[in-house]
Amino acid sequence: MTTYRIVRFFQNDHPRETVEVGVSLSEAQAHCRGPESSSRTAKAPAALARTEEFGPWFDGYQEE
Repeated sequence: MTTYRIVRFFQNDHPRETVEVGVSLSEAQAHCRGPESSSRTAKAPAALARTEEFGPWFDGYQEE
């Protein structure tokens, strides 16, 4: 079975971060459709702090 890793990409020079590994394609897609997967739509305090510190970001996925 093919698995995927969820990766957080930043607009600025901050390095990418691996958020989760070993997920299915449908799990990765569901995560990336969620409102907490982008600085444009996230409302959680941790996400707002991340945006304040590192600038715009979004979550994507890559095949492992």
